[in-house]
Amino acid sequence: MTTSFRRLFAGILLFVTEFALILAIGTAGVVIFLLLGRQVLGDGQLDFDEGAFTWSHWFLGDANRHWVDFITFLASRNFIIVAALAVIGYFLVLRKHRWYSLKVPVVALGSITLNLLLKQFYNRPRPMLPLTSASGLSFPSGHAMISASFYGLLIYLTWQHVTNKSLRWLLTVLLTALILMIGLTRVYLRVHYASDVLAGFAAGVLWLLVAIPLLNRMERLIKQRARGAKSNTMLPTE
Repeated sequence: MTTSFRRLFAGILLFVTEFALILAIGTAGVVIFLLLGRQVLGDGQLDFDEGAFTWSHWFLGDANRHWVDFITFLASRNFIIVAALAVIGYFLVLRKHRWYSLKVPVVALGSITLNLLLKQFYNRPRPMLPLTSASGLSFPSGHAMISASFYGLLIYLTWQHVTNKSLRWLLTVLLTALILMIGLTRVYLRVHYASDVLAGFAAGVLWLLVAIPLLNRMERLIKQRARGAKSNTMLPTE
């Protein structure tokens, strides 16, 4: 009885902790995005945006365009499509997990679609004097939003499938650093304001917090119905 009680208590504690963490992250994401969005819809200027351009060049240096361009390319639509197809193939062919292969395109394509809708709503022009070519609107940053959702999904999958604790934490740190660096390169190249990047991160994380639980719920419901249908077909007939 004591062992069962301890397991029950540990399960409840884990659920409450995860729920509180997700609630805190989701609330922070909503608050950050709404505050930034309200300012953009107002006068369109945020005090830290101009300072962020200067700081990003101080932090990354002025002679690092070769790897800055490479880092920012890792969140481009062309690369994300190829990377998503690779992850889908991995779960279809090697891991034989069709539901994980479904989560990848839903998260990636959903993030891209939502970003385009948000850009049209806020209609913020890009910064003046960009260091590289960029088209379309500025708020929220598509690269930041897509990187937060796609590489955030990879972090989720890492915690689901990588059993080695050290490797799991290493991959998590590397993927998190990549997300942050992608956002920083967008400011460095002056194709986005820092507020665009922060809003993109917030929207990408919020999309993950919505999409993953919904897909997990759908997976459980469909599997339950499939097991129910299978058990019904096995019942003896009169």
